[in-house]
Amino acid sequence: MPVDTQQKLLLFGAAAAVRLLLFTVFPALPTLLAGRVEVSTPVTSFKRLQEGVFLYTHNVSPYNGGVYHQAPLLLPLFSLLPDPSSSPLATNLLYTVVDLLSANALAQVSESGFAAVTRLFTSSRKDLRWSSIAIAAGFLFNPFTIATCIARSTSALTNLFILTAMAKASQGASVTFILALSFASYMAMHPILLFPPLLVLLYDARAAKTKAKPDVWSFVIAHSLGFAATIGALLSASAFLTGSWDFLAATYGVRLLLPDLTPNVGLWWYFFIEMFDSFREFFLGVFWLHAASYMPGLTIRLHKQPLFVACTLTGIFAIFTPYPSIADAALYLSLVPLFRHLFPSSASILYTSFLGPAFYHLWVYAGSGNANFFYAITLVWSLGLSIILGDSVYAALRDELDVERPELQGKEVSRI
Repeated sequence: MPVDTQQKLLLFGAAAAVRLLLFTVFPALPTLLAGRVEVSTPVTSFKRLQEGVFLYTHNVSPYNGGVYHQAPLLLPLFSLLPDPSSSPLATNLLYTVVDLLSANALAQVSESGFAAVTRLFTSSRKDLRWSSIAIAAGFLFNPFTIATCIARSTSALTNLFILTAMAKASQGASVTFILALSFASYMAMHPILLFPPLLVLLYDARAAKTKAKPDVWSFVIAHSLGFAATIGALLSASAFLTGSWDFLAATYGVRLLLPDLTPNVGLWWYFFIEMFDSFREFFLGVFWLHAASYMPGLTIRLHKQPLFVACTLTGIFAIFTPYPSIADAALYLSLVPLFRHLFPSSASILYTSFLGPAFYHLWVYAGSGNANFFYAITLVWSLGLSIILGDSVYAALRDELDVERPELQGKEVSRI
């Protein structure tokens, strides 16, 4: 057996053992983490998923009552599993396998080499990279990833589909790329913004495989139609399952209109708590426009590095979407090591990881603080992610400049 395969099996076995050990030795830990606002949100909570499954199995619409806000197709999947309150092993194994599949997809992205070498760009530092085993290990043993798995948040499934879409795009596999990204978009809506940069990545991978490049317009139209048709099929299947289209307002409507203002690590909840109702629609439009506006500019300016654009967008999702959690940050921070030749860093993430739970405790449980305590630390959390984003984008642009203008290597360049 090759050494790399042995290392991979050892890594995956150790990661699975850690998760199953935590599930077994600390049986109360999943419930504890599922109740943390940093880990679970109203649109990813396992507790709410259980409520939806209970209503679904008793022939009651899971969207009655305004508790369940997740994708309808999750209901038949989890209804097949034993009750996790009495027999949690099957559910625990499912989430463990999801993490292992995510790590495998991330390793495939790393092995593709598109982080440093693309059809139109080759980094001058292309040899500076981590191995795929190291990158997979960074994902599997990231405390944020482990906490998401133990809490059994459905964000783990969304991350799996996003990473699978990236892996298949880097391999030039059109059908599986469309399926994976469609499922990710169906579950969380915002991954639809990854379609343009990943389509560019898919085109580069297909062009590298064949001697003749595919026609650009026919390629874009065919894949766009396939993507739209797949999402349409998922929505139609959901309507058939639930018997109506009411799920649209209860799932995507909740993400768009933000009716549930449960605290989270994002920037939206506190702002809209303080918002006058007369201004709410305007600022909802502004916030969503801001979150979506990064995609066109990054895709156009950094079209030579489509994988980097897609990874940067996952960081933007972790900051600017309405219901982010540490699972979104775990995805982004696991993708950052793909670009070792850029190497951004920030200590504020570690700082806020400890102070965030403490400030929330002071506010909600100790009664010695208020919402400003927790929101202040979430601002620092977002600032830390923003620093990583800003530094990595600057490094990517500087890397392109060093290739295009070798005479400027080593010289100081100002950011405007």
